[in-house]
Amino acid sequence: MAVGRGAVMVTLTEREDAEELAEQLHEQGYEPCTVHREMLAGEDDAEDVDWVIEVHTGPHGGPAVFDETHLGLLADDYGGFATVE
Repeated sequence: MAVGRGAVMVTLTEREDAEELAEQLHEQGYEPCTVHREMLAGEDDAEDVDWVIEVHTGPHGGPAVFDETHLGLLADDYGGFATVE
């Protein structure tokens, strides 16, 4: 999970989608764009574990939370969602 304030967690169901979006975000200047698996609260089956892109800093140098709306729209394009940690 994210450590510190202002991180945005972009959650997608497919690994390939998460890796593709993480690469796009990195190219846009977001850092870091770490992809990892995470079981969400209430999940009880390891097969249902989602892929999360952890983003801390936006291209402007400030916390990624300032771009939560943009990140949420990108996540939506992949059938996912974004939350602030």
